[in-house]
Amino acid sequence: MNEIIIELEEISPKDFFGTGNENITLLKKYFPKLKIVARGNKIKAYGDEDLLEEFDLRLGMLFKHFAKYNKLDENVIERVLTSNSSDDYSTSEQSGEVLVHGSNGKPIKAITANQRKMVELMRKNDMVFAIGPAGTGKTYTGVALAVRALKNKEVKRIILTRPAVEAGENLGFLPGDLKEKLDPYMQPIYDALRDMIPAEKLAQYIENGTIQIAPLAFMRGRTLDHAFVILDEGQNTTHAQMKMFLTRMGKNAKFLLTGDPGQIDLPRRTISGLKEALLILKGVEGVGMIFLDDKDVVRHKLVKKIIAAYKNIENRE
Repeated sequence: MNEIIIELEEISPKDFFGTGNENITLLKKYFPKLKIVARGNKIKAYGDEDLLEEFDLRLGMLFKHFAKYNKLDENVIERVLTSNSSDDYSTSEQSGEVLVHGSNGKPIKAITANQRKMVELMRKNDMVFAIGPAGTGKTYTGVALAVRALKNKEVKRIILTRPAVEAGENLGFLPGDLKEKLDPYMQPIYDALRDMIPAEKLAQYIENGTIQIAPLAFMRGRTLDHAFVILDEGQNTTHAQMKMFLTRMGKNAKFLLTGDPGQIDLPRRTISGLKEALLILKGVEGVGMIFLDDKDVVRHKLVKKIIAAYKNIENRE
């Protein structure tokens, strides 16, 4: 049986191996035919030569990532071990920087590889589509980018909008005027803003129009300039709504469109404006697209399993 011994140099074994050697346990899961032992500052592996070469290569990729970010977690390890090249998960130093400091002083930054790519794309393009399932941090990262742009005086206002589509619920049964009916639908956006801006300051911003939260229909006829504009839940736009929104773009504007094509709440036979826009605008200079996946899920670890389970069922239909 062949053997390979890899010594950790200038890397803390405790941090690299993880609590209770959880990172080594993950390595074993991806290399079940190898016997892997981690002791002291050494990792030993026994098995077929071809597998040992692959193991050595992947471990080297993990070392580079750890040296760069000083952090490893399940999502990172999974992406590194299943990627064809470092281009699939490697990003610039800038994309891993703190975007904003939250209301409680906690630093908020892009966590996963694709979230960091989203940050990079937003820096290089005026319009970005961030597509992915629930829990991948699309909206949260987007709001952080918008708040940073406002704090840095890169824009004068933040505009946050969603299509008012009834996801199985009936808006008519909710009490109050249109704003009060729609506020629950905007809750994820409010939650993100509260994490990043002190309550008093946020209320002031909303009152004076520096931050505007409104349904998509309210965008008609407007020119959105000097603004960071986020269209959330874009999969629930129609062709006409998407075209209307995209043509609102004014001077010095940044547009971020997020959505999950797997959660469309439109009536049957209605084409999603988001899906259509992705096809129409593919390759257009100045438009960036990032596709997040279950490896970017930053909610409870069960969410990733739930997404995978539903994907299996939907693929069989």
